[in-house]
Amino acid sequence: MILTLVSIELSKIFKKWRTYIGFIAIGVLTPIVQLALYLTGQRYIDHLMRGLQDTFVFSGNLFNGYLVAYVILQSLFIHIPFLIVLVGGDLLAGEATAGTYRVLVTRPVSRFQIITAKFLAGIIYTVSLLIWLIILSLIVSLLIFGSGELITFRGKLIIFASNDVLWRFLCAYGFAVISMTTVMALSFFFSSMVENAIGPIVASMAVIIIFLILSAIPVDILQTVKPYLFTTHMVLWDGFFNDPIDWKDVLSSAIVLIGHITGLYLLSTYIFLRKDILS
Repeated sequence: MILTLVSIELSKIFKKWRTYIGFIAIGVLTPIVQLALYLTGQRYIDHLMRGLQDTFVFSGNLFNGYLVAYVILQSLFIHIPFLIVLVGGDLLAGEATAGTYRVLVTRPVSRFQIITAKFLAGIIYTVSLLIWLIILSLIVSLLIFGSGELITFRGKLIIFASNDVLWRFLCAYGFAVISMTTVMALSFFFSSMVENAIGPIVASMAVIIIFLILSAIPVDILQTVKPYLFTTHMVLWDGFFNDPIDWKDVLSSAIVLIGHITGLYLLSTYIFLRKDILS
């Protein structure tokens, strides 16, 4: 039964035009970044390697698909949450706006099954958006630019061997799924509270922006709050491109994000179960 409900919710999601905004945005921005790097890639490499080329000799394909995919992920990751809330904020509030809540509860299924199906459908949408990003940013970049060593700069220059890169990307994208699911769960929570989809979308964006600003302000009292903000942990996907990887930080951040997802789902469920839909 739950699988049937999820398929129904997915059909609802993909019938709405706003669902494709995220796919279109990634489909437009990713080729633009790829083209820009194609035209200026060597200058980007020279910038990273400045001061070292006179001392060391570097060989191999340093400007490659892995580097392009890494740059794209860094560039777009902060903006993807704003694409996800367009759908997550509409999952429940959209039913209220359309006046279809009563139709939902007349089905021979429980409210718990309904909200769980909607939440799972939201997760599937989030994963599908990230898979689209993987296809365009990583797979297409490898086809165009080829593979090779990956250069990163995290306070120090790190060069990963070509056979030590792909698994890092897969882990980073896996962590990104957890991060973006947290964003979806936040917008889903706001969606359970109101009857207009615009409110959850704006509220989710506002929370993300406020948390990012609080994290960036170098004030001691705000720095003590930083570990409790989910936005602090969302960016730990980049930890897989450190050497060595701080597995303790990565795993603890993943646990914190999963805790946020679980808590937001439970709160949304509680609100939905007690919601007066028939009035």
